[in-house]
Amino acid sequence: MGLRTPLYGLHVALGAHMVDFGGWDMPVNYGSQIEEHHAVRRAAGVFDVSHMCVIDLHGARVREFLRSLLANDVARLTQPGKALYSCMLREDAGIIDDLIVYFQGPRWYRVIVNAGTREKDLAWIRARAAAFEVEVHERRELAMLAVQGPEARARLASLLTPPDAAAALAQGLFFGTQLGEWFVARTGYTGEDGFEVMLPAEGAVELWNRLNELGVQSCGLGARDTLRLEAAMNLYGSDMDETTQPLESGLAWTVAFDPADRSFIGRAALEAARIAGGGQRQVALLLEDRAVMRSHQRVVTSAGDGSITSGTFSPTLARSIALARMPAAAAVVGSTVQVEVRGKLLAARVVRPPFARHGRVLVELQGDGNSAT
Repeated sequence: MGLRTPLYGLHVALGAHMVDFGGWDMPVNYGSQIEEHHAVRRAAGVFDVSHMCVIDLHGARVREFLRSLLANDVARLTQPGKALYSCMLREDAGIIDDLIVYFQGPRWYRVIVNAGTREKDLAWIRARAAAFEVEVHERRELAMLAVQGPEARARLASLLTPPDAAAALAQGLFFGTQLGEWFVARTGYTGEDGFEVMLPAEGAVELWNRLNELGVQSCGLGARDTLRLEAAMNLYGSDMDETTQPLESGLAWTVAFDPADRSFIGRAALEAARIAGGGQRQVALLLEDRAVMRSHQRVVTSAGDGSITSGTFSPTLARSIALARMPAAAAVVGSTVQVEVRGKLLAARVVRPPFARHGRVLVELQGDGNSAT
């Protein structure tokens, strides 16, 4: 038996297909994964993300600590509630985890890390926080629901009092606000608008049921994965890990090299890699043949082999899509490569990510399309 979120019993009652995910018993779907996917692209869906780890950091030097700990720069956060996405690196620039950090005040930041890296992340953070006299508090008493889709914000806001509803709907992207017992953040992992809500665990089932009553579809990990891949969002453990660094994982935009005098863990290794150039780069691939790309399949290019890091059939595009890592010399948008699928080399096109966001297909489709096999 794995770890269970406060919503486990409800998932079972709703007929969810439960699977092990990073040591947690989680719902992969409640029936049709494709229907759940389309519900988020077209209307609204709700996901249980209570397995994620919420960490509050307190101290007079907490800002200084995070500027050293993270590749992105929390000095960019000047308004309470504003958030940024970053990687936490080893000295060799290997990615320990990717995370979101919220600026709550001069002495308080909130960090959300991945479920599967919870213990590793906490150990890493605690080992370095002591030198800055920063207190580390894991918020195990909180549950977390992601309400995503073009109608998600309006439906969730209808459950709030008028002043709180207005405050939630006025939030900009990557902002979080404490509204009563709920911390409501305009963030997500689907490529659609929506909220992620942190609330006391004892209130999670009631909130889920009320959202269902409003027509918000219960959604599992399967739809979450196809949605995030269409949005070209990395999955830790698949698209990056401790053996890869941000510049080869499509995450160069999350590294703040300026100001030049900010010292952060992994900086020297990243600067050396940037100067050296070449190496591997992440690309987005659209399969032109009828098949489905999957993780670890070989990618054949004129500059050498690469590998699929995440692949699936895209319900929105009705094609197979993938993220891959391959030689930088071949990572040219518009070029054609070959992917080895079931012993056959099939044509795939390098496209500019993302594949789809906000209900729209963002890449040019050619040929007769694809079908899941």
